[in-house]
Amino acid sequence: METMRDRFISTTHALLDREPRLALVLADISAATFKEAKRRHPDRVINVGIREQLMVGVAAGLALTGLRPIVHSYAPFLVERPYEQVKLDFAHQDVGAVLVSIGASYDWAAGGRTHQAPGDVALLDALPDWTVHVPGHPDEVEPLLREAVSGDGRVYVRLSLQANKAPRPVLPGRFDVVRRGARGTVVAVGPMLDRVLEATAGLDLTVLYAATVRPFDTGTLLATLGRPDVILVEPYLEGTSAHVVSSALAHLPHRLLSLGVPRKELRRYGTPEEHDAAHGLDAPGLRERMRAFLL
Repeated sequence: METMRDRFISTTHALLDREPRLALVLADISAATFKEAKRRHPDRVINVGIREQLMVGVAAGLALTGLRPIVHSYAPFLVERPYEQVKLDFAHQDVGAVLVSIGASYDWAAGGRTHQAPGDVALLDALPDWTVHVPGHPDEVEPLLREAVSGDGRVYVRLSLQANKAPRPVLPGRFDVVRRGARGTVVAVGPMLDRVLEATAGLDLTVLYAATVRPFDTGTLLATLGRPDVILVEPYLEGTSAHVVSSALAHLPHRLLSLGVPRKELRRYGTPEEHDAAHGLDAPGLRERMRAFLL
């Protein structure tokens, strides 16, 4: 099966051929897959080597000249390591770029903590005016990436090896209503949808699918809200979007359960599936905690 990373690579190749203001900045990661693009567009495909802070600085400089840079690496090397440059070079200078990460929270669990980044979305959430897309299927990557490239703002596209079996209709900035129920609402983010549907089988719950989490579609949440019990299921740091949901429901007595990667570090290798089970983010773990919350 084609991965989200595969779709990002093929879409970016096509966009570089069609969009003369588009640039791509890399720090060795995926450089080999863009060898042909580098040959065709030597001034707009730049590999700075293993220098992630420089990668962000170069991209911001290109943005200042009017280009639209895509910046790509593993999530910890794209958001965490060069965070000061992301804060100053993009946010403080008020220029835009499209950051596209791979690795997600622990896609390469065997790589150890250096290649894990469950806190990436929370870090960007501390900065102003970031749009954040979390596709749940390779087919969702292309429309979200094309929309991101067409604008001028700051966009983060978080790719993962984990994916739902089928794509959902994605409209950037809007939630997809998967089903309606009366006992509460579950917001499933990106690749969490399939396991949320498995975990909520037979439960009278509304399920909303979010491929975009910033801006957070509070309009759809409120429009479909029945009983004001909300369960937020995110594939990164638990509680990342809790403040947005709480703010949207501030006028209502409500309950909120935030499920995601816990703050306590799991000092193990293993597989992503084993990490999911250890964090209670597999379908049985989600169902157990959801049922306890709804009692």
